[in-house]
Amino acid sequence: MNDFDTKTKALGVLLQRANAGDALAYRSFLEHLAPLVRGMARGGIGRIGTPLADLEDAVQETLLAVHLKRHTWREDQPIGPWIAAITRYKLIDLARKYGRRKEIELDETFELAAPEPEEPALADHEIGRLMESVSETQQKVVRSISIKGASIREVAVTMNMTEGAVRVALHRGLKAMAEAYRRLAL
Repeated sequence: MNDFDTKTKALGVLLQRANAGDALAYRSFLEHLAPLVRGMARGGIGRIGTPLADLEDAVQETLLAVHLKRHTWREDQPIGPWIAAITRYKLIDLARKYGRRKEIELDETFELAAPEPEEPALADHEIGRLMESVSETQQKVVRSISIKGASIREVAVTMNMTEGAVRVALHRGLKAMAEAYRRLAL
């Protein structure tokens, strides 16, 4: 078993525990996931030719996507290819930002497709209660991006905000919702 497999196996155990409601396991999952994603994104950014300055944006976008889609990971499947696919799609989004048409060759880890979406982990009324824990602006941003699937840029234009302000509102809103969820789950 190589280093990547060892790390991702441990991440899979942590995410299983986190999805079962263990907040400490989820925190540990994110802490161990960030450096792994950063390494994958650094290699991908080099291959797609976008500025290295965008590395942290790619990492944050990937971590956010993992957070929002963690319920789609099938626990009977290895987590590594699932994380790699999400990272790959976020790098493709980053390449599109620059309007380049370029073949993107990422290593074979990225060639696996993301799993099919499953039913949401929370009922609509539970999501509604969590949405009430954030400001109206954060609610609009979270709904637009997480539920309707709009891009950061689209939300920025629609809400007359900068892309950075949208990212901050999304991050803070999701963080507040996660804290509210933890309070409800405990």
